[in-house]
Formats: sequence, C-alpha cells, structure tokens
Amino acid sequence: ADEVGLGKTIEAGIVIAQYWAEHKRSILVVVPSSLRQQWKQELLDRFNLNSTIVDSAYARKNKSKEHHSPFTKKGIYICSYDFAHRYNNEAIANGWDLLICDEAHKLRNYYKSSKNAVSVSIANLVKYSTKALLLTATPLQNRLEELYGLVSIIDPTYFHSLEVFKERYIKGKSEY
Repeated sequence: ADEVGLGKTIEAGIVIAQYWAEHKRSILVVVPSSLRQQWKQELLDRFNLNSTIVDSAYARKNKSKEHHSPFTKKGIYICSYDFAHRYNNEAIANGWDLLICDEAHKLRNYYKSSKNAVSVSIANLVKYSTKALLLTATPLQNRLEELYGLVSIIDPTYFHSLEVFKERYIKGKSEY
C-alpha cells in the first residue's frame, strides 16, 4: 500500500520481471477493466515483457477442448476482476506462480461477502497460487475491519477470526 502515483505498478513489474528471470512464468494480473491495456503497455515499455489480455472473447477463442481453459501455456495474463469472478473455477485457478491484484481495496469487504462476491473468487485464486501480491493506495476506507478483509484473502487464518481481530485491534483489550 503506497500513496497514489508512487510506483506500485513499477514495483509489481519488478517482481514480475524477477519471476520471469527465474522461469516462474505462470503469472496472472487481475485489474479493473479500465487498467488492462495500461498494464500491458507498462510491462512491455518498462520491462520488455509481453502479456496477454484475457477477456470473454479471448476465452471463447482460445480455450482448449480438454481443459476448458484459455490459459493453456505459460505466460503473463491480464484479466479484469469481473472476468476472474465469472470464470471462478478450475479453468482460471490453474496454479499460478504469481497472482497480482491491482486496486485491491475493491476486495476489502471480503470478511462480510456473500459466496458470489468478486472478493471470494479472488480469494479462491489466491488459494491456488504460489505467491500473491495485493496492490492498493487505499487499503482502508472507514473501518479497520477492512484490513482484516484484505489480509484474510491472503491467509484466512492469520487473525484467527473477526472477533479475535476486533478484540486485539479495535477494542484495545489485547495483552500484546
């Protein structure tokens, strides 16, 4: 979490470039729809890394018949949150080396989401990824529970439960 304009995309690009150099080449970047092309261009211009924007049309055209997945080979794929949510199944959760979620504050209400929420779909992707990186300039809006929500996407057991989190960090009754 950095302020707006301080280089989160560049920092994430450095991580992607390192993974690429280590031949860890199954990379998914999930962003708001309006940022897909910008991410593709940044990766190409600044890191000389090609990437593929995946949307519904691409998925229909490129899914393999045996796997029903548009992700048939290693590479850097960029998709929107909506796409990741709609394709929240084994077709997209294929064991990513690296998962990056830009504008991750959109996921902060994970702790109170319904089973159909986008944040639940992203948490499912995280579960099947080796590493995940959440990028946001605004991790909290008005409630400290939103931090609990973001951390719970990465590790649902880190704070044990929302009640324990509240007891320790909101009510101030912690012995620690």
